[in-house]
Amino acid sequence: MAKLTVYGIPLSTYVRTVRLLLEEAGVDYTLKGIDIFKGENQSPEYLAKNPFGKVPTLEIDGEIIYETPAITDYLNTVFANHQFSPSEPMLQARMRQIITIIDNYLYPAAIGTIVIQRLIVPSQGGKTDEDKVKNAIAPAQKAMNAIDSIAVVSPYLLGSQVSLADFYLIPVFIYLSQTPEYEEITAQTPKLRTWWDTVNQLQSVKKVCA
Repeated sequence: MAKLTVYGIPLSTYVRTVRLLLEEAGVDYTLKGIDIFKGENQSPEYLAKNPFGKVPTLEIDGEIIYETPAITDYLNTVFANHQFSPSEPMLQARMRQIITIIDNYLYPAAIGTIVIQRLIVPSQGGKTDEDKVKNAIAPAQKAMNAIDSIAVVSPYLLGSQVSLADFYLIPVFIYLSQTPEYEEITAQTPKLRTWWDTVNQLQSVKKVCA
């Protein structure tokens, strides 16, 4: 049996993406905490595994994989027999499209700005920059609307089977739904609201994102 270790802070959305896949696939793994707030991701030991100091990093039988798309593709292929990616080419393209929208447009606005300013900054004793939050609402809305327009949602983003796209979007919703901006950002995404009502009841989500 392969020995898997996931390195990263449990609060990280991308660490949660990897863990959701592992939980849904029923794969045993060890989570080794790397506290980015304490600079543990910049330690020589961790940089030897991931020279960019980001999380997550996956270690499997002595081999190291970093960057979430590489990790999730590997795990989906080796441990899940591709069950978390659609077989139909157009749906495969939609999955990649959604993940790319999340990475390039949704995450920077929703997590990198709104969630950081609303949840993280105050928890560290700082004051929310309201201008930054205000300026991030429109880009977050645009990304959400784009995802809603191409998602299937029956009940998951791409159909009846949960996919890598779901694993990427769920952690974003977990945090964004805790901010006052959530209602405005998702006001024109009825499919994603329906999707969220379903996926936040998954046992894997309750375990990983509690």
